[in-house]
Amino acid sequence: METSIIKQRLLTLRLWMRVNNMQAFIIPSTDPHMSEYVAPHWQSREWISGFTGSAGTVVVTLKEAALWTDSRYFLQAADQLQGTGIQLKKEKLPETPSIEDWLMEKLEAGDTVGCDGYVFPADEIKRLTTLFKDNKDIKINFQLDPMEEIWTDRPVLPSTPALIYPTAYAGKDVTTKLAEIRERLNQQGFDALFVSALDEIAWALNLRGTDVHCNPVVISYLYVSQTEAHLFISPEKVTPEVQAHLQEAGVTLHDYTDIEAFAIDVKDLHISIDPSKTNVRLYELFGEHNEIKPTTSPIPALKAVRNETEIKGIHAAMQRDGVALVQFLHWLEEAVPQEHETEISVDRKLHELRAAQPLYIGESFDTIAGYGPHAAIVHYEATPETDVPLEPHGFLLLDSGAQYLDGTTDITRTIALGPLTQEEKEDYTLILKGHIDLAMAVFPEGTRGAQLDVLARMPIWKKRLNYLHGTGHGVGHYLNVHEGPQSIRMQENPVALQAGMVTSNEPGVYKAGSHGIRTENLVLTVPAGEGMFGNYLKFETITLCPIDKRPILRELLTDEEVEWLNVYHQQVYDALAPSLSAADRDWLADATSAL
Repeated sequence: METSIIKQRLLTLRLWMRVNNMQAFIIPSTDPHMSEYVAPHWQSREWISGFTGSAGTVVVTLKEAALWTDSRYFLQAADQLQGTGIQLKKEKLPETPSIEDWLMEKLEAGDTVGCDGYVFPADEIKRLTTLFKDNKDIKINFQLDPMEEIWTDRPVLPSTPALIYPTAYAGKDVTTKLAEIRERLNQQGFDALFVSALDEIAWALNLRGTDVHCNPVVISYLYVSQTEAHLFISPEKVTPEVQAHLQEAGVTLHDYTDIEAFAIDVKDLHISIDPSKTNVRLYELFGEHNEIKPTTSPIPALKAVRNETEIKGIHAAMQRDGVALVQFLHWLEEAVPQEHETEISVDRKLHELRAAQPLYIGESFDTIAGYGPHAAIVHYEATPETDVPLEPHGFLLLDSGAQYLDGTTDITRTIALGPLTQEEKEDYTLILKGHIDLAMAVFPEGTRGAQLDVLARMPIWKKRLNYLHGTGHGVGHYLNVHEGPQSIRMQENPVALQAGMVTSNEPGVYKAGSHGIRTENLVLTVPAGEGMFGNYLKFETITLCPIDKRPILRELLTDEEVEWLNVYHQQVYDALAPSLSAADRDWLADATSAL
């Protein structure tokens, strides 16, 4: 985007700020539901900055502007912000100030910081309010949304109809799920639950939609008491079939915009609301006449533990996904030497092959196809301006996934397109080593992801290398590709891994200007039997796709790691070969042969 456009938008925002007596304004990447990925209507941060990454926060004062984003987007943000006047602040680096510290340095005592309370979580507003008051008596105004005035061609809210997710794939009907939610609320002493998170609502009501790119959710709010359930959704999204589906489960329908009036009318109840997932405007409205206890919704824990139907479905989805991936990898190996393919063309080819599979709905996120130095941009997405041809040397990093009716997939393979440097081979092997060491983990019940993260990092830590993203995230079931509550990362997360959870295993290493490497499979946590002091768990790798053997330095792997890889490859071959053509089957036999 032209920098002049961004500068004009910043100027317009500053004029609005002066009129409304604000000396700074914070623009996050979220929506009223605290979503990671948002509908175009709420992509305000991208509109004001030109930065297209999925995560980041822009802060604008009357004289300066800055964007905070994480390591996935350091290179991308530096490029997209160039010439805009917006400074890049690299999160989690020692020299990077927090947003609040930066603001306290720039503002005077008594100044006001503005933000749209509908896209800010209640707990963050509480934290900032206390911090600013204790330091410079800086005030926060979260009552106004400047985008309503200055974003003149702002996209409208999504209006496509919601879809019913059949119990044949969900494994449980809505009545059963609501009963489970109410049981948890009763155990915790709550009268009701208010839910903003779109993936939680979609799971609870067996609904899916197309409101958010790649995430099959429906813009809505949900309120559940011991005797009632209320869904707030735009009327045009409710077909007669959806209405009957919800009424059968005892769900009362309201217009999406009626949530404020409802929140004001509810009185004298003990309501469970998660302040990290609920915008501050609604949180305060519910709190006016009710006792609100900041708690985590019971839905993520229920949703994360897959039932038997969902587990059967994800295995089936992985098998079909693996067939498409093998067809693609065989094609790629023959196509690259012709030197006619680019990052964008291979993305299109993979999409074409996946789309031919039964129950395919769409991609679970935009494909990351990074060749050579582009692979070092962790969440790189090729555009016509950045697209480069693939040459028969170096690495292609391909991170992709699909939405199938019976499951969501997410896989990364780093593929040798030809000769590699010794450094590339060593980095590749060390990442594979960490991936395998985590995949082989056996651990007692109650173990948290942060306690296992070191297994994936130790091989590269020994070489003084690291990566700043998490090692593993939860994955939804025909839902969001990034879902909690579990994770595997250096940062502490109190949620223990449980049998039935699906999580990614994706260590990586990224060297700017040279190469990037990541190897990712999805793993299902399963029982590992009884042991000292209780039961144990382990990971079952459920992704089915060969891992490129050509870059491996065998001497860096232990015999146990080699055995894991050989056993995994045999499983891949046995699962996929019957569904492949003779030519693809022969290619797979070679790709999965013992190391």
